[in-house]
Amino acid sequence: MEYVHGGDLFSAQAGYGGAVLDFSTNLNPLGMPPAVGRAAAAAHFAPYPDPLCRHLRRAIAAHDGVWEEQILCGNGAADLIFRLAFALRPRRALVTAPTFSEYEGALACVDCQVERYALDGARDFDLDEEILEAITPGMELVFLCTPNNPTGRLVPQKLLLAAAERCQRVGAVLAVDECFLPLADGGGNGLAPYLTKFPKLFLLRAFTKSYAMAGLRLGYGLSADPDLLERLSRFAQPWSVSAPAQAAGMAAFTLCPSWPEQARTLVARERPLLAAELTDLGCAVAPSQANYLLFRVEKVTDLKERLIRKGVLIRACGNYQNLGPDWYRVCVRSGEENRRLLTALKEVL
Repeated sequence: MEYVHGGDLFSAQAGYGGAVLDFSTNLNPLGMPPAVGRAAAAAHFAPYPDPLCRHLRRAIAAHDGVWEEQILCGNGAADLIFRLAFALRPRRALVTAPTFSEYEGALACVDCQVERYALDGARDFDLDEEILEAITPGMELVFLCTPNNPTGRLVPQKLLLAAAERCQRVGAVLAVDECFLPLADGGGNGLAPYLTKFPKLFLLRAFTKSYAMAGLRLGYGLSADPDLLERLSRFAQPWSVSAPAQAAGMAAFTLCPSWPEQARTLVARERPLLAAELTDLGCAVAPSQANYLLFRVEKVTDLKERLIRKGVLIRACGNYQNLGPDWYRVCVRSGEENRRLLTALKEVL
């Protein structure tokens, strides 16, 4: 079985024959807070976890400024993306191109007709107001990502609200993926204050990136539509959020609420340095507002394989719609780790 989503660290380590420096996953460069790791390790493993995630939802509500009834927890944001597809079974859906591949992956499972709105690399892959014209009657689900993965570009809040208004008018659910927002320029509370105004709005959030908890699998969705949340709940496996994940999430928001902000400071310092060095190496770097960089090495389609031989793993982006096989993405890590990446790049280019 071939794994095609993104960077597969385990296969890379097996091929390299040892530890690999992973730039393929866009996690908090500070790693997981020690207090979060301790909370997960101390969780009670014998009883079944709380299926309603009561304590975790209480912590999320206090942190995000929403009602507990507006929160649905899941086994990572990807779990909720697939639940959206199975619960709504849309006949038509809209995504941007490029964007996170799991949107289309989930929609393909329900034979949905997917329409793609192409983002222009010559305009920094920024989403523009013409997307509103693509949200037509009969559209049932729209996915937008801010900052977008893999481009690292934020969608202006004014445009997101206009899209929410448009979706409300045509009867489409607008799913806005805010998973990378805590690590992006400005951070902020996203669209949570507008949930009540737009019942068709569904926000995707996760601890995966901002707290470097990818292995624990913990995400959540926000919506003011109780019927939508109930439909999504029916498509969850029993006990979909483990006790260690629930404990880790509570610790993250109650003990370490400023952890993503600390990471943003590091990213703001290191990202322009990394972008400048990549440019000096001949890479075409897309301007980013997130903790990762998308770049192109023209006509070089095996850069990932070259770097694995140096013990470095990056994300090849050839399987993203509207990108070619010479596009790549790297996360922003510490200065020392970024220098190791650059050294390896200089050796293979």
